[in-house]
Amino acid sequence: MFTGLVEIKGVVIEVVSQPPGCRIALRAAGWSDVVLGESIAVAGCCLSVVAIDGDVLAFDAGPETLRLTTLGVLRRGSEVNLERSLRVGDRMGGHFVTGHVDAVGTLERRDDEGEWSTFWFRVPPAQAAQMARKGSVAVDGVSLTLVDVEPERFSVMLIPHTLAMTTLGKLAACDRVNIETDLLAKYVQQAGHAG
Repeated sequence: MFTGLVEIKGVVIEVVSQPPGCRIALRAAGWSDVVLGESIAVAGCCLSVVAIDGDVLAFDAGPETLRLTTLGVLRRGSEVNLERSLRVGDRMGGHFVTGHVDAVGTLERRDDEGEWSTFWFRVPPAQAAQMARKGSVAVDGVSLTLVDVEPERFSVMLIPHTLAMTTLGKLAACDRVNIETDLLAKYVQQAGHAG
């Protein structure tokens, strides 16, 4: 479980094909106490650490993960948002994020206003149906508040800190991102279908 508050940006140093999946190695500068098997959100995807060499962490991504997320397009030099899993007793600053990506969205439009930006993302209707104005969404692992929600798209406003400290600041129109809708919204929707 995560909060969607990105701790650092990691840099991919190697992607090695290991059919049917791949191994992704990235530099996580400043993290010296990571342990094997630890869960880390990589661009919003919950992955387990399978190897450690100093501040270089390696993760295995299976075929479904590569097919359903943006991890399959990572290359050497790609930046990714990183967050370590939530510990009991930690402050809950964002929202509950599982690291289980629901869909890949596309940045449709970016409106920069000074140091602030409003982003419009296009998503499948099934994911838009799990969103509500002023609710939460995770985009590449970043907890954001929804501004507007339409049948196939939504908007968020990003503050200067988020633009500078996460990979979202470098996004341009047509870039693809990992989307995870709010866990509570999923349960509410499921309960509505059950009755």
